[in-house]
Amino acid sequence: MGARILPTLLAALLFVGSGCATTRPVAQNPIFVPANDHEAVWERTVDVVHDYFEIARENKLDGVIETEAKTGSSLLEPWHKDSPGLHNKMESSLQSIRRRAFINVTPTNGGYLVGVEVFKELEDNPGLAANTPGAATFQQTNPLRRDLNLVVGQSTPAGWVMLGRDDVLEATMIQSLQQEFSR
Repeated sequence: MGARILPTLLAALLFVGSGCATTRPVAQNPIFVPANDHEAVWERTVDVVHDYFEIARENKLDGVIETEAKTGSSLLEPWHKDSPGLHNKMESSLQSIRRRAFINVTPTNGGYLVGVEVFKELEDNPGLAANTPGAATFQQTNPLRRDLNLVVGQSTPAGWVMLGRDDVLEATMIQSLQQEFSR
């Protein structure tokens, strides 16, 4: 009896999490922040971005924050905010997904426009990643060969296929920014 419950529960979660129609959140992006202090707007924006990603590069003069690519958190990592919602958590649990964000802080009349762009990528392995230790060692039974590259398998790093923008995470980050600036 117990062996039948787990597959049924897993199938129900997949059915509920997948959905037929994808609803995209509606959020104003970029948001307007009425402020006079560029440093305060910048630091509060950086604080919010740190909740989701590690920052790779900041340029205050250009108003650009670029993050490191982050592998999507799975169902077993509910404390990470980079995969919002059940659908994204399931997707990141079943395949390798990574995200990278670009945040723009642009001065305008009476304040700043803060925009968020999050790009989502899927890992693309060119073939089997079968690197066994036996294939990488020198065999004593074979005659001496000058070919020192005996490693078989994935010799180049895995590629990533662009899936487009992640509207759900963008809306979540915009909502976090609005909450931060409304305090």
